[in-house]
Amino acid sequence: MLFSKIVKKFHLYLGLSCGILASISGLTGSMYVWQPEITAALNPNVLKVDSIENISEEALLKTSLTLYENQKDTVAKIFLPYREQQTISIAYNNGQTLYYHPENGKVLGQKSASISFFEDLLNIHRTLGIPKIGKYIVGGSALLFFLFLLTSGMFLWWKKYKFNFNKGIKIKWKRNRKRFNYDVHKTLGFLFFLPLLIMAFSGGYFTYNTYYKEGFKLVDTISANNTLKKRIEIGSALDVKDLLKNPDKQYSLRAIYFPKDPNDAYQFRYIKDRFIVPGLRKTKELKVDQNDKVINETSFDSDPISEQIAAQMYPIHLGEIAGLLGRILVFISGFVPIILFITGLRFYYFRAYKKNNGR
Repeated sequence: MLFSKIVKKFHLYLGLSCGILASISGLTGSMYVWQPEITAALNPNVLKVDSIENISEEALLKTSLTLYENQKDTVAKIFLPYREQQTISIAYNNGQTLYYHPENGKVLGQKSASISFFEDLLNIHRTLGIPKIGKYIVGGSALLFFLFLLTSGMFLWWKKYKFNFNKGIKIKWKRNRKRFNYDVHKTLGFLFFLPLLIMAFSGGYFTYNTYYKEGFKLVDTISANNTLKKRIEIGSALDVKDLLKNPDKQYSLRAIYFPKDPNDAYQFRYIKDRFIVPGLRKTKELKVDQNDKVINETSFDSDPISEQIAAQMYPIHLGEIAGLLGRILVFISGFVPIILFITGLRFYYFRAYKKNNGR
């Protein structure tokens, strides 16, 4: 009994404090699930082209190379078609972003307010818009939500309803406000326990990815021979322009990050599938210094199992790994934390009111 009372208090106060942060993350995450479709619908002039499937990888790279050679030192990043974007975009050192046709290099327009809105939304989702420490607040609350808030709620549910499952998931609509409020809280908390658990766990990865990867390495010890030989040797010569002239046979180039200072490297990011598809997310990354020497190369095919697992945190968090149904589930689940927070707050209010009025 004493332990149960401690868990109740713990669940209550953690819910009142951590719950509001989880609510913000849930709502912003739900909105962001449909970012590709919404931004594409609002910006067809800069994000869509006719028959993107007929434009070859060679043509995409050729256009990117031509654009780069024409502008060189002004370019900070080049983004090739990926997700909702079927065009090529260039982020310049002056902060401007322009979009180009992937085949003929024609200027299509610049970044719109709706595209910037979703970038800001993602920033709020990950950092609350607070520089430096914001990501630790969000990541910390996600881990607290995962480790303690959800598990304490499940413990309380199981203790009360383990022998009466139907009652534990039933909502009686024609009840007094207090009982109805409680029914909604305990039912949604149980039904969405697993989706919220997965979303909170994967969400914490984006802040504490280093620690996650160390934990995932436990899987590597099970299979000592789980890596394949890397296809590019570290230290080998590799001209940056050659990468833009010769497509990778297994991966599609999706982004190039250019050096900001003499100590920075060129960073090439690749993806197996340019556009959103269900299943595993397979990526490749290549870093080349300014003397055309390879300093790092990773790819899904040669990475250890721990790195392959880490690569799935993004599609798991958005539900994309399970296709449209997964995204719908994440979208709905994102509204649950604020409902749990409101119903939990109301339940606390009803109890306090009853206690103060002697009822």
